[in-house]
Amino acid sequence: MSLTAAILTLFLIINPLGNVPVFLSILKNLSPKRQRIVLLRELCIAYAIMVVFLFGGSSILHGLNISREAVSISGAIVLFIIALRMIFPLRSGSVMGADDTEGEEEPLIVPIAIPFVAGPSLLATLIMMVESDPSLTTRWFFAMTISWFISLLIFLCAPFFFKILRKRGLKAVERLMGMILISISVQMMLNVYMALQATGA
Repeated sequence: MSLTAAILTLFLIINPLGNVPVFLSILKNLSPKRQRIVLLRELCIAYAIMVVFLFGGSSILHGLNISREAVSISGAIVLFIIALRMIFPLRSGSVMGADDTEGEEEPLIVPIAIPFVAGPSLLATLIMMVESDPSLTTRWFFAMTISWFISLLIFLCAPFFFKILRKRGLKAVERLMGMILISISVQMMLNVYMALQATGA
């Protein structure tokens, strides 16, 4: 996977545009200045968690004796399911609902840092990237950092994007990103299949 593809994949999983309405709902009782402070804090916590899983997740898999092929296939399946939920969202209108968090004064770690940003799907994908080619860990680190930074900028500008695109426009963008993510997940499955065919497995 190229650097660009890795950035796009991680960005689509974080899904900042699709989560803009959810974040605004969670932080609606805070002042605009406090919203930005909370978002910055939560995104930094999420980034720290992502770094831990990027560099330490493979050790867990090795301890469980899970092969790279198994990680790649399972990761592709997870991405495919995420993409389907982006195209056919839940009733709340996003990949993850905000019903349980709406009205809280100020979240800490949950639900913004985990699971909205550093969710199981993103962490599993980071591990999958490292397992696919450990020699490219630096590339995956840059991809993770860039996708996280772009998402941070979008989240900090959430009111602006909601004002410009409105809820319907954000849903349309989310579905488009879902279509792209489906293509990426299918290509990942094909890559594993071709690799197994080449080795005669």
